[in-house]
Amino acid sequence: MKYVAALAGLAVLASCESQDLIYNFNQREAGALIDEGGFGNPTMQNRLLMTGQQSAAVNLSNRFAQAVPTTINFDFNSSILDPTARQILDQQAVFIRQFPEARFRVYGHADAVGSEVYNKRLGLRRANAAVSYLTTRGIPRSRLEAVVSFGETQPLIVTLGRERANRRTVTEVSGFVQSHPTVMQGKYAEIVWREYVESAVEQTTTAESDTGG
Repeated sequence: MKYVAALAGLAVLASCESQDLIYNFNQREAGALIDEGGFGNPTMQNRLLMTGQQSAAVNLSNRFAQAVPTTINFDFNSSILDPTARQILDQQAVFIRQFPEARFRVYGHADAVGSEVYNKRLGLRRANAAVSYLTTRGIPRSRLEAVVSFGETQPLIVTLGRERANRRTVTEVSGFVQSHPTVMQGKYAEIVWREYVESAVEQTTTAESDTGG
């Protein structure tokens, strides 16, 4: 009986030890309780960026797409920015101002109504309208491109009729200003840190009229 009781006691002790945070802390490596399973991911990302195994521009483009809406839409046969489009561009401008090292490109699109040549020009007018608005929000024109227009060739919804979702512009990160010292020296961590600090500042926007196109 004593033998059975001793075995039971050891089993209970072992069970308690396996669940006791203090016991685990003393028996495991330093920082084990802090690492919830994702602690190594930031380190891996930084290593890939610093060694050139992952493009900083691609990484920033993904963050841009997660942080703000990248797409604005237009009325039929129009390149005029409506209030919703201006509000989205205001959000984009806040992000873009935080990264003076980066360049951005605005792609223009149209739906399938009308000729391909006309829609290509319309898509470009829409891209230029978005770029022009961003410059009024303090973004240097040299950091913005509106030179690419896909016209009607890349619809989100495949249809030959009118479709607002296809009448759009999409803003993306296109690269970095090569002359910027922090980029040339590979100090990407400084860029990330500055963005986190400045993102804590409350965003303010002002309503303005816009004639578009």
